[in-house]
Amino acid sequence: MKSEEEDIKLLARAIMADANDEAAHLLEEAGAKAEAIRKRAQEEAESERKEILERARQDAERLRSQTSATAQLKSRSFQLEQREKLLDGVFIEVKKQLEAVKKRPDYGAIATMLVREALTQLQVDQAEIRADEATRKALNISELSKELNGQFTLSDPLEEGTGVVVSAASGKLSYDNTLETRLSRLQGTLRSAVYKVLMGE
Repeated sequence: MKSEEEDIKLLARAIMADANDEAAHLLEEAGAKAEAIRKRAQEEAESERKEILERARQDAERLRSQTSATAQLKSRSFQLEQREKLLDGVFIEVKKQLEAVKKRPDYGAIATMLVREALTQLQVDQAEIRADEATRKALNISELSKELNGQFTLSDPLEEGTGVVVSAASGKLSYDNTLETRLSRLQGTLRSAVYKVLMGE
């Protein structure tokens, strides 16, 4: 009887030892799996952290670049704005001084050249010439008519401007050759050259 009881105890011990071994083995496996999961999670977290930092660095770089570009653009716009103000000021001043051209001793030749140029542009042999008072006095229309073999007459005086406005074909053709209009026409091409002179280039 005793030996059967001992056998049962031995068997129970053997089962317990196997169970303990199995449990220890399972615990070891679970620990290894947990460690592997922890390591993988740590690696993924590190990789994600690096990606986030790289994205943040790229965003910061892009923002810095945009800010720099915006600042350069604003600076360039400001410079251009100042340049245009300066040039506009110069042309306004020149326009004010156009009145003084009428007092030059060679203004008769200038006035004749203004009419001749307008007639050449219109390519007509009959025209009416409107001019300001000083230009009317400086012009010799009969001489111009003979020289250009045409019929040209003085019309109503100009209310504003220095120079002439020539009309032909009952007003269908017209050429404004006042000094103010000539300056406006030249302004676009002169801006760069005037700016260089102002800057001492």
